[in-house]
Amino acid sequence: MEKDRKAIPNDHLANERTFLAWIRTCIATIGLGFVVVKFSLFIRQLALVVDTGTKLPNHGYSSIIGITLVIGGMLLALFAYYRFKSTQQQLLAGRFRPSSGIFLGITTAIILLGIILVAYLLQRVR
Repeated sequence: MEKDRKAIPNDHLANERTFLAWIRTCIATIGLGFVVVKFSLFIRQLALVVDTGTKLPNHGYSSIIGITLVIGGMLLALFAYYRFKSTQQQLLAGRFRPSSGIFLGITTAIILLGIILVAYLLQRVR
């Protein structure tokens, strides 16, 4: 780690590119959440129109999962902005300090969400 080094324009541009990558991830997460909720509604409406007598489950986990993804995407956007501004201030001060704690938290949350989804999908297969 370099201390007391003047930030060069490439450092700031790299910070902006990282911010934009986070924002693209947020948009994708929000979009996925929207699709999950709307697809669940589409299947229910299709079942009503076709009326095959197929009984659909009453619990709406798809809606909960979709809304959670949308909220998660919004929170991720807030984190991305905070991280961008924090890095920008560190670069301007000439004292950049990378942090890995927040990334461990995000990774843990994603793994937990994945475990919950796998458990839900395994329940649906039986």
